[in-house]
Amino acid sequence: MKVAIVTNDGEYVSQHFGRSRYYKIYTIEDNEIKNVEMRERGTGHYAQQPQTHTHSHTTEDPSGRHGYGADADLKHASMAAEIADCDVLIAGGMGSGAYESFKRAGLNVILTDIMWIEETVTALMENKLKNLANERTD
Repeated sequence: MKVAIVTNDGEYVSQHFGRSRYYKIYTIEDNEIKNVEMRERGTGHYAQQPQTHTHSHTTEDPSGRHGYGADADLKHASMAAEIADCDVLIAGGMGSGAYESFKRAGLNVILTDIMWIEETVTALMENKLKNLANERTD
């Protein structure tokens, strides 16, 4: 199993998928970590921007929901392609449009409130990682 965790520093799980700079990728076989790699995110909401919230919302559907529509679908597909070899995507938070796109791409998306990546991976391997996405109401 390959697990992609969004991060800005390799230590903490990013709390906002769209603002993360990297994927920390774990290859887990027989409940053992076999490989760890860092991948720079090449696309996305903020991947190439300073960490400020000064962008325009051109990826809205007619009802005004951010992260939906044709432009957003293309961006999300590009992001999913970066981790096409992964089975699981873990983040602290993610917009509904991105979440739905990654699920459609076949990824098991897990949202967590665990801050440390190491602790997150341990919880996943022990089948104790609570998926906060199951509590979403949006």
